[in-house]
Amino acid sequence: MYIGAVSAEGAHQLLRELVHNAVDEALAGACSRIVVTLGADFCRVEDDGRGIPVERHPTEGVSACEVVLTRMHSGTKFERGTGFYSAGLHGVGLSCVNALSSWLKIEIVRDGRRHVQEFRRGEPVYPLKAVGAEAGSGTRISFWPDPEIFRGFQGFSEDESRLLLEELAFLNPGVEFVLAAQASGSSSVYRADSGIAGLLTRLNAQARALTPELIAVRADADGLMFEAALQWTTGRGPAIWSYVNCVNTRHGGTHVAAFKLGLTRAINRIMSEMGKTGGEDPTEIDEATEGLSAVVNLKLARPNFESQTKSRLTNPDVADVIEDAVSGQVLEYLRRHPQAAGIVSDRILQVRRDRIAARRAADKIYFQQVYRDVDERIYKEQFGARSKNWHDSAVWITHGELLQAHADFCRQGPEATVLDVCCGSGVVGASFKSRVKTVVGLDLTPEMVDLARTRLDEVRQGNVYKIPFEADRFDLVCTREVLHLLPFPEKPVSEIRRVLKPGGQFIVGQILPFGAADAAWMYRIFKKKQPLIYNMFQEEDFRRLLTDAGFIDLEMKEMNVWESIDVWIDSYETTPLHRHEIRRLYREAPAEAKAVHPFTISPSGEIRDLWRWCVFSARKPV
Repeated sequence: MYIGAVSAEGAHQLLRELVHNAVDEALAGACSRIVVTLGADFCRVEDDGRGIPVERHPTEGVSACEVVLTRMHSGTKFERGTGFYSAGLHGVGLSCVNALSSWLKIEIVRDGRRHVQEFRRGEPVYPLKAVGAEAGSGTRISFWPDPEIFRGFQGFSEDESRLLLEELAFLNPGVEFVLAAQASGSSSVYRADSGIAGLLTRLNAQARALTPELIAVRADADGLMFEAALQWTTGRGPAIWSYVNCVNTRHGGTHVAAFKLGLTRAINRIMSEMGKTGGEDPTEIDEATEGLSAVVNLKLARPNFESQTKSRLTNPDVADVIEDAVSGQVLEYLRRHPQAAGIVSDRILQVRRDRIAARRAADKIYFQQVYRDVDERIYKEQFGARSKNWHDSAVWITHGELLQAHADFCRQGPEATVLDVCCGSGVVGASFKSRVKTVVGLDLTPEMVDLARTRLDEVRQGNVYKIPFEADRFDLVCTREVLHLLPFPEKPVSEIRRVLKPGGQFIVGQILPFGAADAAWMYRIFKKKQPLIYNMFQEEDFRRLLTDAGFIDLEMKEMNVWESIDVWIDSYETTPLHRHEIRRLYREAPAEAKAVHPFTISPSGEIRDLWRWCVFSARKPV
């Protein structure tokens, strides 16, 4: 189980893990009621499912319940039947919750008896024992997050828990979710028989719909159940909420990609039938999904995810089923509702006209600037000044786990030569030194070159737009949090590819928005902090930057790092006025950004922001 942080967010991840384990029982058809109780320093989750097995484990010498709570990877999904869909977040589940709790108590009703066991910091206080007869079945787990681990934890958020249970109620029609908060004395019941259609109606409450009703799509196949609800609105860009086994896949994946492809196929077909093709070029995905609101919900027997956060599905085998279902059923709806089809088609044609006009304006600006040289003086001046307290100017610069995430991607042998581009103080390149033979640095700023020479085998001063090394020189090139500062980043990426050997590896780390909802807000913050910012890449933009340069075998790891904004903006390039404006941007953050992007503002005004770091690995073709 990956909790992301040893803060309040990490403690809430423990709560979510237990809730999703209870949802597993609901997905199996064995549970109809889940109750979450929030205390001052503890949380209790109970369900009326089958109850964790209590019999003695055949090989471990203790109860199956104790095995689940004390052994990593022992699993919590007992008695799976055919077609069982698991919502447990990260697989290791209960044993990690137990290990990270100062105290945990489990109560199980099963086979006509109540059983109890308690644990202190992951170790059993006494064996599982039966304490009396009781009808029914179910599991109740109470846990106290360990204050020695979660030092910033001051109690569970009632609002965050409410949002979780409301969402799960829509995703699990017929299951009752109850939230009891001891601090406020409140008790709320969430039950939504309307399913994802009700969820989309709620999410669209403030939107203006273009089509009068929701379009529903369903598909069933071996080991797969898919449903979607969609509607076009007057909004900009798509708003697609996606789930796999009740887990929010906020970065989409193969199910969302297939949904978009199927939708675009249907749009192209109906526009062709209506004579509204808008030229020879078919409608593109971005055009078909402009203004689209949708909820995509997949239940899958064996899901695979890109990273521990489970935010992106990678199963390739779901694509054809979903794409065909969406294409066929959306096309059928639009044929039966020609007025709605006409409205959607006209909107897409207008989107195309607007984008062509914007692209022409952008091309004009690009070609006016493309031959201008990058002003090295500005970069040298700023980073020369920053070098005086470089390691103290932001948490991420020397963050050990983040540096390790870059180094862990290394696929090169011990004789490899590495180039750290725009190396700064050399900390990224240095993280590879135990794995390779030689690490060379390159930086524009003399002061940074001096810092890097204390860590790397060799450091050159030079410009990333014209890397001063011959082609096919290096086995691996790495860089971090650089490309967003550069105009026309395609050129340095091309240079990096040039100096890599065939089959060589490029590892690059970048702060990215959590999604479209917080991208513009983040850009405003970063631009006021750092005037040199040229791009606030979204994930799909960054992936395209690498693949368009000819890189293949793209992989990504994601991790979240809490950053002190007060430290980060106390820098040479950020004016006092811009520091004030950055703080205001956090205080007045738009609701859509806050919904996807965690940050905290303490009573004293201190701001901490959870940054989404994405570390990519790609390879130059042989």
